[in-house]
Amino acid sequence: MAQYRKDQLESNYYYHIFSRSIAKYTVFNDGEDYSRFIEIFELYRYKDFNYQYSKFTRLDPVTQSKIIGSLQAENDVFVEIIAFCLMPTHIHFLLKQVSDQGISKFMSNILNCYSRYFNIKHKRIGPLWSGRFKSVLINTDEQLLHLTRYIHLNPTSEELVVKPGDWHNSSYNDYIDISNSTLIQYSNLFSISPKEYKSFVMNHKDYQKELSKIKSLIIEDYTG
Repeated sequence: MAQYRKDQLESNYYYHIFSRSIAKYTVFNDGEDYSRFIEIFELYRYKDFNYQYSKFTRLDPVTQSKIIGSLQAENDVFVEIIAFCLMPTHIHFLLKQVSDQGISKFMSNILNCYSRYFNIKHKRIGPLWSGRFKSVLINTDEQLLHLTRYIHLNPTSEELVVKPGDWHNSSYNDYIDISNSTLIQYSNLFSISPKEYKSFVMNHKDYQKELSKIKSLIIEDYTG
């Protein structure tokens, strides 16, 4: 069973990060919800993004572009995002912490920001997420690669789609070169081509066989 770190997360290490909605409540109801959450974490990974997201969205497009361009040029981030998958009731991240307390600050910012958006949109009050996010330290490059596959196969495992590429709320399509996102930081981690990665993910038999290599890193079934 996964061991949950109670001490401070360390910079320059990789972590599987997981957060579930309170009482397994559906927190992503439509494409707008998914898109909003992705936009939020794309911006709040930058340490110098000091805007309330709702106010940022009201700026004119030219000003928004200038702010984003400046953030990208500086590239001063809390975390590097290696992989992610958004599910109706929970989220998975594979993150590298870049700055001290970076993961905690990043997760606090994005979960709180999305909660405000969701509660206003759906006219509800109260918490949206079930306590503090869970984290597991990744110890080897092999675990890192296999964990990306586990994360990307979540939508097919829960029968939301037939193929992982059909789920547009994860980083899978970035890995196989379908999209042109510059968000995902993985190119220097794995000596594997997009074609090879696709085969690696789609080989369900091998996936089941290799699952034991990362079982201590899987925290989706945590119910505490």
